[in-house]
Amino acid sequence: MVVLNRIYTRTGDKGETALGSGERVSKASLRIAAYGTVDETNACVGVARLSTTRDDLMKLDLMLMRIQNELFDLGADLCVPDRGEKLDYEPLRILPKQYERLEKEIDELNADLSPLRSFVLPAGHAAAAQLHMCRTVCRRAERLIVELAAQDNEPVSEGAIAYINRLSDFFFVASRWVNAKAGNGDVLWVPGKTR
Repeated sequence: MVVLNRIYTRTGDKGETALGSGERVSKASLRIAAYGTVDETNACVGVARLSTTRDDLMKLDLMLMRIQNELFDLGADLCVPDRGEKLDYEPLRILPKQYERLEKEIDELNADLSPLRSFVLPAGHAAAAQLHMCRTVCRRAERLIVELAAQDNEPVSEGAIAYINRLSDFFFVASRWVNAKAGNGDVLWVPGKTR
């Protein structure tokens, strides 16, 4: 259980923070950047949800609400690296059923969409544009997580990588679904249009 009695602790004043395991690391470490960008993705989802409260978008809003909770699960997974040490608790890890659910929802949202014949611009309905923002920040988080996993003695669970990869795909399909449902469809890239 998380208990936050005081928001400031002064323990980070010298540029360090604690991982979930208690280990102290630099706030500039790759692990902190990775789960900090997961948190940034979550904030972007919160902004996108401001535009998904209409009745015809409620299905998506409920998916996004669950994803926000799962992004905290992902952050918890990343902040306790599995270095084979005995801990006093069972660390939270992303499970296959979490990214498998994303796959099912991607398929569900994609079922009614027409095939793409061009790249899509991040535009259209406000929620669609905001979901593209979620997608790009999520992709940045994925790059950082993959870079972290490539480092010596910086383990990252397979579930964390799979989840963040599926999530950016989800945001892409969700943005198209919003434009089909509530907007005027996708805004397509026209190569060389302004030359």
